[in-house]
Amino acid sequence: MKKALVAYFSASGNTAKAAKTLAKAAEAALYEIKPAVPYTRADLNWMDKTSRSSVEMADRQSRPALADTDAPVADCDVIFLGFPIWWYVAPTIINTFLESYDFSGKTIVLFATSGGSGLGQSADGLRSSAPGARIVDGRMMSGHLSEANLKNWVDGLDL
Repeated sequence: MKKALVAYFSASGNTAKAAKTLAKAAEAALYEIKPAVPYTRADLNWMDKTSRSSVEMADRQSRPALADTDAPVADCDVIFLGFPIWWYVAPTIINTFLESYDFSGKTIVLFATSGGSGLGQSADGLRSSAPGARIVDGRMMSGHLSEANLKNWVDGLDL
């Protein structure tokens, strides 16, 4: 496989756990996408229409600021991009991340965690944020995933 990066945003730790296992399986570098202002428990209350996450997701143009733009994207050909599913799509901070780098000619493989939904329209919602990149749906990574299972999946992607 070409040189890979696992970049992820995790609000509660579930996506971080999946990303770390995937990075080992893919022998890839690991990078955490961090918001400039960390999300609090109240910010993540999806039942509160005035919570930060609800307000951001209601505005598809929302672009939460990043804590840094130090991801080694330029060095990689394949980026595994992970996030929790919010409102059936990727959180808008993922758009911020994609718009902060040049992904031209790179392959971005999505993976996500969720309590019950799939990737939904995540890829469609992200393509305009990474012109020149090939964005493909990967897989859901909720629950226990072994490193061996993820290695088989990565090897089967033929990247």
